[in-house]
Amino acid sequence: MRKYLPLFFLLGFLACATVPSADLPVKSSVEGKPFEYKLDGKTYEGYLASDSSQAGKRPGILVIHEWWGLNDYPKQRAKQLADMGYVAFAMDIYGKGIMAKDHNEAGKLSSANGDAKVLLKKINKALEILKSNPNVDSTKIGAIGYCFGGKGVIELALDGSQLKGGVVSFHGLLGSQNLVSGSKKVKTKILVHHGADDPFMPKETVTNFVKVLTDAKAPLTFVAHPGAVHGFTRPGSEKHGLPGLAYNEKADYASFESMKNFFAENFK
Repeated sequence: MRKYLPLFFLLGFLACATVPSADLPVKSSVEGKPFEYKLDGKTYEGYLASDSSQAGKRPGILVIHEWWGLNDYPKQRAKQLADMGYVAFAMDIYGKGIMAKDHNEAGKLSSANGDAKVLLKKINKALEILKSNPNVDSTKIGAIGYCFGGKGVIELALDGSQLKGGVVSFHGLLGSQNLVSGSKKVKTKILVHHGADDPFMPKETVTNFVKVLTDAKAPLTFVAHPGAVHGFTRPGSEKHGLPGLAYNEKADYASFESMKNFFAENFK
């Protein structure tokens, strides 16, 4: 069942924010460490974050990075999730040490991994790593993704994966070739936070995404943030010099709080 959440409802909690949500501090007991692994003979390096002050198993959340690669932004988001009481694994899509220097290179790297089969093989490997962590309850897994990573979590849901925590897409790519066939296989709750003025996602693509999943009675919650463009959660997005790419404080905080509530409810 599709849900639309009015933005004013999501913004009711907002006080005057002074920093982007990505810059909010985490407890000193939160630790993040590189985690090297191999797939098909290639070396990847993810980032595993947890709170050392916690004992016992807890839910795990996979973090899938933007088209730039596994830089400090998804690592910080993983640490924030650990601060909330989860074990978070920020996966590596491109390979150890590979990060885009500019948007042209980012486009090439993401396009090379754009096929759903290629992307899902890497995502499922990362999920295996997360589930095998001794501090993770493997029955309680969720996933989040930003931009290209947003496409990743949507493909995961369309592939029929069952994640108790659900998946959250932030300014993700919505034009999956598997949308029609996959919509009937969705078993995982999907929360999409979309910039209503995002020029990288054509209006017809957005409308079709919502319609197909709604018609299939998939568990979709879709939130469009007025005035927000692409990359609205990412501090300094506008510095890349791409029109239609910019940080938006209201959409950032609304989506951040919505994600926290989404996981808290699903993991009950």
